[in-house]
Amino acid sequence: MKKRYILLLLFCLVLVGASAQTLEQAKAFYNKGQYEKAKPVFKKFVRTQPANGNYNLWYGVCCLETGEPDVALKYLETAVKKRIPSGQLYLARNYNDLYRFEDAIKCYEEYISDLSKRKRSTAEAEKLLEKSKTNLRMLKGIEEVCIIDSIVVDKDRFLEAYKISPESGKLFTYNDFFQNKEEVEATVYETELGNKIYYGERQSDGKLSILARNKMQGEWSKGSLLPGSINDSINANYPYVLTDGATIYYAADGENSIGGYDIFVTRYNTNTNTYLTPENVGMPFNSPYNDYMFAIDEFNNLGWFASDRYQPEGKVCIYVFIPNSSKRVYNYEAMDKKKVVRLAQIHSLKD
Repeated sequence: MKKRYILLLLFCLVLVGASAQTLEQAKAFYNKGQYEKAKPVFKKFVRTQPANGNYNLWYGVCCLETGEPDVALKYLETAVKKRIPSGQLYLARNYNDLYRFEDAIKCYEEYISDLSKRKRSTAEAEKLLEKSKTNLRMLKGIEEVCIIDSIVVDKDRFLEAYKISPESGKLFTYNDFFQNKEEVEATVYETELGNKIYYGERQSDGKLSILARNKMQGEWSKGSLLPGSINDSINANYPYVLTDGATIYYAADGENSIGGYDIFVTRYNTNTNTYLTPENVGMPFNSPYNDYMFAIDEFNNLGWFASDRYQPEGKVCIYVFIPNSSKRVYNYEAMDKKKVVRLAQIHSLKD
């Protein structure tokens, strides 16, 4: 009997040791940003101890970082109730990703207040607060656009979904056009005459910028950075130029984006030999995720853009739409707010 008791005790100790080791491994993955690997372990722990604030935070963050904001919400709200440090920051981000911008603003303001009381820097949180305020303004000005199709494709082959007519130019991946051996996530747009290209390229400081080259006597000139503020963001990439030769759409991240890459538009000013201040094209084209490669085939009156909103790793959704001749927006004040969010998210093509 005594022997059986000792064996049972040793077995329990082995289980405890294994669990502790598994949790430590999950925390190591978490700290390295490998949320997909850490998530299953935290899920088990939060199920066995649903009142544990740290388990709720860790699992909630893993869900948030792997494209499951709906799942993350309950756990991050619990973490905040348990007053876990940094919980408010992630919950505010979660609200932002769910287009609950008013809740995000309130949460950021509470987080900033707590930081101030603890005499911590509020600079980064204040930037995020301003971004949520900007996002709320964009939500109130969603463009009314007819999206006619959506196609989920592999991210590394997404350009195959763009069926642009030759009269509107050509699109290439950077690696295919330049026969580059080192993988660069960038694209090249070639004009319909084949005499000029616009492309994203990594610079010496590590960020991506947009350059242009002209073809002279069959040879491409040296690349030159586009003038103006196009390249002021952290990264600028995925250029597309309309047939007027002046209007350029591109994607950039940084302070003026809703989140990740956003699509911007600007026009070349021949009087000043530079580009006008870029404008964010707004929702539903842009989201708290990565939105890019906006292209319009003016001859077939069709447009495309790519987004990784709510997509698994390695996949993107290509939306096909009918471009508006002039921008039309929904009447935000007269509409049900849940429907407004569905329209901004592109929740369904029927909407």
